[in-house]
Amino acid sequence: MLITGATSGIGEATARLAAQQHFRVIICGRRAERLEKLKHELEAYADVMMLSFDVRNQQEVAAAIHALPAAWQPVDVLINNAGNAHGLDPIQTGKISDWDAMIDINVKGLLYVSHEVIPGMVARKRGHIVNLGSIAGKQTYPNGNVYCASKSAVDALTDSMRLDLNPYGIKVTGIHPGMVETEFSLVRFKGDTQRADKVYQGLTPLTGQDIAELILFVVTRPAHVVLADILVLPLAQASATVVAKTSD
Repeated sequence: MLITGATSGIGEATARLAAQQHFRVIICGRRAERLEKLKHELEAYADVMMLSFDVRNQQEVAAAIHALPAAWQPVDVLINNAGNAHGLDPIQTGKISDWDAMIDINVKGLLYVSHEVIPGMVARKRGHIVNLGSIAGKQTYPNGNVYCASKSAVDALTDSMRLDLNPYGIKVTGIHPGMVETEFSLVRFKGDTQRADKVYQGLTPLTGQDIAELILFVVTRPAHVVLADILVLPLAQASATVVAKTSD
């Protein structure tokens, strides 16, 4: 199992749970120190390989995956988890640097990693790709513009992958979480802890562990079963914009 964005949040939780269930795990991310620490922890349960690269850099992605030892080259499960949101500005005042960051990671990064892994799955006529989308890819909301567009692209790519790879027996799943308390809001608000914390005040959000458990459920279904498209929300959330918060 190859997991991008494994240094925090959903990716880290998925790596931990997969290792505990004795999957061989390839953990990927930019922050090498975090990967080293996680690798050391997970080796108590399973074989672990780490790859430190930036999904935005196609050459880094290709070099890292091609450099895997032969025994690690057949990737049977790909978790395209790396993603981000930058800023929450209306379209007329949006920052191009924020737009580039979201498109480069959420869309191009997913494509770059998939490009290196999919040919092997096609040759072997088996495999499973799980793309982490968002409710923002299903429903837009004010000031979400480019983030919503990038996650809509993930949704469309997931459906397209399923069509293109159908003749080869490759499963493709899209998982689209609502509010998950990870580093997501902290990154979106440029490290503003107070603003990030307010997003989740007054409700119980999903956790990285919740989504990791769903991912592991999806990839362990029988060979003939594909959970193709999953929207998962915390109880307090009914849509991208309708959230019941307590006043406490």
